[in-house]
Amino acid sequence: MFTGLVETTAVLRQPKRAGVGARVAVSVRLGAIAVGESISVHGACLTVTEVTAQGFEADVSAETLSRTTLGTLGAGARVNVERACRLGDRLGGHIVTGHVDGVGRVASLQPVGDAVRMRVYAPAEVLRYVAEKGSIAIDGVSLTVNTLYTKGAAREQGFDVMLVPHTLAHTTLRLLAVGDGVNLEADVLSRYVARQLELGHLLPPPRKASRRQAAATVDPVRERLLLEKLRAGGFL
Repeated sequence: MFTGLVETTAVLRQPKRAGVGARVAVSVRLGAIAVGESISVHGACLTVTEVTAQGFEADVSAETLSRTTLGTLGAGARVNVERACRLGDRLGGHIVTGHVDGVGRVASLQPVGDAVRMRVYAPAEVLRYVAEKGSIAIDGVSLTVNTLYTKGAAREQGFDVMLVPHTLAHTTLRLLAVGDGVNLEADVLSRYVARQLELGHLLPPPRKASRRQAAATVDPVRERLLLEKLRAGGFL
């Protein structure tokens, strides 16, 4: 588990294909690194398979290559790096698993004083878990969602975040340009709430009714409780 507070940035060396996956080498100074530990690389949780003089190497599965930008980054690309949390660490960002949900696209970058407002187009499977004033990880960086854009064409739906000077100075987000792909991970809490609502575990059992009544009517109690839980979670 991670917090989305980037420790440092690193440089990718030439990736090596390994069957349907790949092995990446990361040049970074993180102090003592152990084989088997988890490190977030640009938001993707990777397992250290070899410690090198320059940093470490890790295997990247076909699933990770298909769901993240790691498959398109070449040698020399700079990436955000964070080691896994220890029990008792301060949770300064939010709970980040390092399991990237999908790739978004930078739509615009607007300077606002010393900060930058960044708008990101996001795929529907990610956007359904995003809430205004909620958290999202972009390339492994914990950020707060300012505004949601859910109207218009699906390809133009997304959200915006504010990149403050500290974030710009200490992460790779300052290097982004319009059109660049970014790794997105929605807040894991919203994902589990949505799943439980789908299964009906947070709702009382429906009142008995005939099949015709069940098909033609909506239980007002269940509907009210559902709306209340969605509103409390920031989805409405």
